[in-house]
Amino acid sequence: MKSRKLLVLIATALATLLLTIGLPRLISSPIFAQSNTNLIISAAASLKEVLEEIKPLYQQSKTNVKINYNFGSSGALQQQIEQGAPADIFISAAKKQIDTLEQKGFLVAGTRNIIAKNNLVLVVPKNAVGITSFYNLKDSKVKKIAIGEPRSVPAGQYAQQVLEKLKIWSQIKSKLVFASNVRQVLASVETGNADVGLVYITDAKISNQVKVVVTANEKYHSPIIYPLAIINRSKNVNTAKEFSKFLSSDPAKSVFKKYGFILP
Repeated sequence: MKSRKLLVLIATALATLLLTIGLPRLISSPIFAQSNTNLIISAAASLKEVLEEIKPLYQQSKTNVKINYNFGSSGALQQQIEQGAPADIFISAAKKQIDTLEQKGFLVAGTRNIIAKNNLVLVVPKNAVGITSFYNLKDSKVKKIAIGEPRSVPAGQYAQQVLEKLKIWSQIKSKLVFASNVRQVLASVETGNADVGLVYITDAKISNQVKVVVTANEKYHSPIIYPLAIINRSKNVNTAKEFSKFLSSDPAKSVFKKYGFILP
């Protein structure tokens, strides 16, 4: 009888030990492993500074989410996604690229959202004089005009629309220098490799080496918008939705405003 009681006591002690030590370890490890999420966001180059500043704001409450950005021209990013490059979220600088991905079935239905708007401006080196309008681009002293490649860079597409609307595209076409993204346009003007360039107002604001001489009238180009959507092969759709929602929060809006973006 005593030996049976002893066995019961030992069994009880072992069970208690497993519950207090072994079981939590068995449970906690899988949960910990699943709690860390890598979020890949392919975004237009003109969003670089604003998204980099928003990143730590989001991670203050989402410490388990690691955000990785892939910046480039919207057209190039679209092609990357179509070719299988990893991406959870795509933020374009134009409607065209998002439309194409949606038509080809790459997007999660119902996740499209416009997060910001922008303006197109003509910039020159800070100390340049004599250029005050788009019509000055026809002047002989203007040798090189930098714009984004219209087929893949939304800023270039908007630039072409403006120049065609003003009926000067054909007259200045030989002066055009095409860049693979809007930040290359800005760099060309900053370094003096181009006499003028067409960029977004938000690009001009981050540079102390250029100045804005004129803002394009909005009626001369398609609406400059930044649509966002979640890629349907994402393994982190819920986290992607949370981050997308955060971009419309007050803290994120403050950052967008700081860099000169227009809120929708």
